[in-house]
Amino acid sequence: MAPTQTFAFRYGVLRPLLSVLGMGPGFSSVELDGDTLRVRMGWAFRATIPVHQITGVTARQGLVGGIGVHGWRSRWLVNGAATGLVTIAVEPRTRAWAVGIPVKLGQLTVSVEDPEGFSAALKH
Repeated sequence: MAPTQTFAFRYGVLRPLLSVLGMGPGFSSVELDGDTLRVRMGWAFRATIPVHQITGVTARQGLVGGIGVHGWRSRWLVNGAATGLVTIAVEPRTRAWAVGIPVKLGQLTVSVEDPEGFSAALKH
């Protein structure tokens, strides 16, 4: 069994605010544990994604719709910064939790400190 790989969320200027709100580095993680990807941003978002359901991994460039947790129609943005973004396609859609409410997850974009390493780990 492969060891758990942890990838830190990337945070920008809103890090202090997100930390006070319980979504900072002390409360958030992106972990790849063998056949499972776990993403958690404090109390605001959590997902457990079977790796075999990940159908695509791409770097994301350009503007995003905000910082924090945002989503609509199974597309979710979970980020602490507008850079270091990686988009993960999930098929079939899986369940995630946003502010304690179950949601469908078909696409997840996260901001990580090492987007290239994270992408490579998911593609492996």
